[in-house]
Amino acid sequence: MGIRKRIAAGFIAAGLALGAGPAMAEVSILALGDSLTQGYGLDNPADGLVPQLQGWLQGHGQDVKMINGGVSGDTTAGGLSRIDWLLTPQPDAVIVALGGNDLLRGLPPEQARANLDGILAKLQAKGIPALLAGLPAPGNFGPKYQQDFDAIYPDLAKKYDAVLVPNLLAPITETPIEERAKTDLMQPDNIHPSPEGVKKVVSALGPKVLELLAKVKQGS
Repeated sequence: MGIRKRIAAGFIAAGLALGAGPAMAEVSILALGDSLTQGYGLDNPADGLVPQLQGWLQGHGQDVKMINGGVSGDTTAGGLSRIDWLLTPQPDAVIVALGGNDLLRGLPPEQARANLDGILAKLQAKGIPALLAGLPAPGNFGPKYQQDFDAIYPDLAKKYDAVLVPNLLAPITETPIEERAKTDLMQPDNIHPSPEGVKKVVSALGPKVLELLAKVKQGS
């Protein structure tokens, strides 16, 4: 092969190699949440909800960049207080997964409702599609508290046309307790999922995030 042909072949090979590399992310999704989002207690950060969800989405053909906006211990009030700066630069969509720490502290449902309403109102004003993920209230605060808190998520999802996930941890909590223990779906604190538990959550959450991405594409 002559020198010119070798040079031309080299350029072609280089072009093919570059083309085989990963494409730049076209859609960014902010995950606004607490320790469940942040990845509390996991030895390997790659086992957290956000990295596993990004991997699931990319494995399903989505060119997505996930942004971890989880802060351990955060309440709905904390999420509302920091949402403005998290929207700079503005993501294409937002997952709002807050309320667990409000429940742990027994904070009034009306406060959680007002805070989540404030977050979703800010997203709507900027034209950012949202997914709202909740957790069910325990019965130890009484039936009225439980009813009022559980109504927050479907009510606000309907009000703001958000994709609804009523119980983020349902894939774990609905697993029979014997199987749950056998597969170590939870960390020793029995509050935060293990890597396998996160994987189970992501498998159920992923299709809902695809619905969120469809809203992004509709608005683009």
